[in-house]
Amino acid sequence: MASISIVIPAFNEEKSIAKTISGIKSSIQPLGSKNKIDIIIVNDGSKDNTSGILQKIKGITLLENSVNLGYGASLKLAIKKSNADYIIIVDADGTYPAESIRDLAAKLKDNDMVVGARTGKYVSIPLFRRPAKWFLKHFAEYLAKTEIPDLNSGLRIFKREIAMKYINLFPDGFSFTTTLTMICLTNGYAVHYIPINYYERKGKSTISPVKDFIAFVSLICRLTIFFKPLNVFIPISLVILIAGILKLIKDFMLTGAFGLGGGMAVLAAIQIAFLGMLADLIIKNRQL
Repeated sequence: MASISIVIPAFNEEKSIAKTISGIKSSIQPLGSKNKIDIIIVNDGSKDNTSGILQKIKGITLLENSVNLGYGASLKLAIKKSNADYIIIVDADGTYPAESIRDLAAKLKDNDMVVGARTGKYVSIPLFRRPAKWFLKHFAEYLAKTEIPDLNSGLRIFKREIAMKYINLFPDGFSFTTTLTMICLTNGYAVHYIPINYYERKGKSTISPVKDFIAFVSLICRLTIFFKPLNVFIPISLVILIAGILKLIKDFMLTGAFGLGGGMAVLAAIQIAFLGMLADLIIKNRQL
């Protein structure tokens, strides 16, 4: 019999949290006969009545953050507290269909992680998020060298031991799921995707455009350095190297001497290549 912890981080979700938990409890009833299942809710410093609602709900483990620490921080707290073999994460805002949990769990036997890909018949993703999501998806696919139907879905089930092994790599913010996806895909873990619907959230989103942009830039840097750095550093190095050599040739043909600009470009290209190799060496040593 496997043990599963369903983890739900919640921040100001008074309009949806009770219905979300109720839907999850109904969905997991068929799984309860073959698995030991518990539900862990992390109230991440909510300022509305989320905490009051959760304290009245039976059959859950409630963890309270005195202040808002972030989505990733809440997930890490619950994963550390759990003793289960597997972790299911799902949002508290009613966007993910609770009934899909059974489908994900059914595919876990032959996989290390099963992700609910938001590619179903009904998918409601705000327009302002789509350009960044498109860029991140294709950038991640370039690094991982595989197709990724959904990079950062918040509904997935995975082995707890994977998260614990790389727990220090996970950020405190919303890029927890993206980081987990890349960890699995770049370290040989078996990942399976199941199409799911994605509904409009209940209540107000806590993501702001400015913070979202800063997190986007930070995530690009994180993906570059932590996962397959040579795939990014070497192409950039080659482009700068070729540009520098062409500049040196042009300067020599025009003046009979090599120019400073071309020489600096060649040196910069070499330094970038060495940085990429150093980052790659650190990552390989960390995995040993």
